Amino acid sequence: MYASSSSVYGNATVAPTHESHPTRPFSPYGVTKLAGELLCSAYSSNFGVHCTVLRYFTVYGPRQRPDMATHRLVEAALSGTSFPLFGDGRQVRDFTFVDDIVRANALAATADTPPGTTCNLAGGSSVELVDLVALVEATTRRPIEIAWQPAQAGDVRRTGGAIDEARRLLGWEPQIDLNTGV
Repeated sequence: MYASSSSVYGNATVAPTHESHPTRPFSPYGVTKLAGELLCSAYSSNFGVHCTVLRYFTVYGPRQRPDMATHRLVEAALSGTSFPLFGDGRQVRDFTFVDDIVRANALAATADTPPGTTCNLAGGSSVELVDLVALVEATTRRPIEIAWQPAQAGDVRRTGGAIDEARRLLGWEPQIDLNTGV
C-alpha cells in the first residue's frame, strides 16, 4: 500500500474528484506524492510488485500531525494563542477522521484488488476553513483569535473526493463526520 494524498489533484476542476481525474499537483508536496505513485506503478509493471494507492483527504484526529490546521485550531482555542489563517479562509477541505483512514488501510491490506488500484479516502466533510474555526470554537466553547496571513504558495482552493472505488473495492465508507470527530 502507498499512502498518497489528495494533493496529487492540485486545483481539480471537479469536486468530488474521482480517481480518474487528471493529476496536476500544485504544490511540491503533491509532486512528491505523485512521484511515489509513479514509482509504485513502475515497480508493479517491471517487477510484479502489487501496490494499492490510497489517496488521503485531510486526515485529522488524535495524535495527528501538529502542523495541521485542526490540531493547531484546538491548541489555539485551549491555550488562548492566535491561529494563523492563510488566505481568505474560504478554502474548502474534505476532512477524514483518522479512525476511518486506519480502517481503510486495514481493508486495503487484505483486499484482493487489481494491480494498479487507486482509491480516494475522503470523509465527506467538505467545509470552508472559517467554518472549521467556528466548529472548534463551538466544541471547545472558547474563542479563537485569528491572525490573518497572505495565502500560501501551493495552497489549493478546494479538495473533495469521490469514494466510489474505495466503496466498491474495499467495502469502505467513512463513519465519523467532522462534527463528531472534532
